[in-house]
Amino acid sequence: MAADVEIRELRIGTLKRLDDSGTLTGIYKQQVDSAYLNINGLSDDQQGDKHHHGGPEKALHHFASDHYGRLREALPEPAAGHCQPGAFGENLVTEGFTENDVCAGDVYRLGEAIVEVSQPRQPCWRLNLRFGIPDMSLRLQNSLRTGWYYRVLQPGIVHRGDRLILDQRPNPDWPLSRVLSLLYEIPLEHTALREMAGLKQLTPNLRGLAQKRLETGKVEDWERRLFGPAPAE
Repeated sequence: MAADVEIRELRIGTLKRLDDSGTLTGIYKQQVDSAYLNINGLSDDQQGDKHHHGGPEKALHHFASDHYGRLREALPEPAAGHCQPGAFGENLVTEGFTENDVCAGDVYRLGEAIVEVSQPRQPCWRLNLRFGIPDMSLRLQNSLRTGWYYRVLQPGIVHRGDRLILDQRPNPDWPLSRVLSLLYEIPLEHTALREMAGLKQLTPNLRGLAQKRLETGKVEDWERRLFGPAPAE
């Protein structure tokens, strides 16, 4: 598994209207040479929905640029044309570093900062507007290539060209590809759910999700997250 990867682009975004809707978003991020990383994210990086994006458990977003080629081949225009680094609102752009290479709870040094992998991204309906496809969020979810988030253990300055250097790997049996498979492919595999519920480095949200599936024997409803609130009648 990769343990040292260069940050090719560092990106932050200010709030803009998403497509022609009234929805505010920080997904349109621009490249910067450096930024201060605090417990809530990169300085001057904004989110339109702070309940589901940003904050201590999702301070930094990483999406593997390795996936863009496959996405361009699978998507119609104009969505395919959007598939360039930065399209998913990622703060970190890298090559050769995917969900297969990153484990839940991995701790990395990044410039002056230290970060910890907190959870894979759970795609939401805003991606449907961003790409102009009504089921883009579902397509990304089904691909099991969603990107992931970090929490910040030590704040500090981060530069484009810095390297993510693996410092600790407490859960080597839990690459994010396995977490994603459990979330969306085999959602009621009880042995794995019990293990996932006990991964203390995962966000409380995902540990609680695993516990609830164990208790109810049911999978939570993804409809609102993937397709947005129902239109008013």
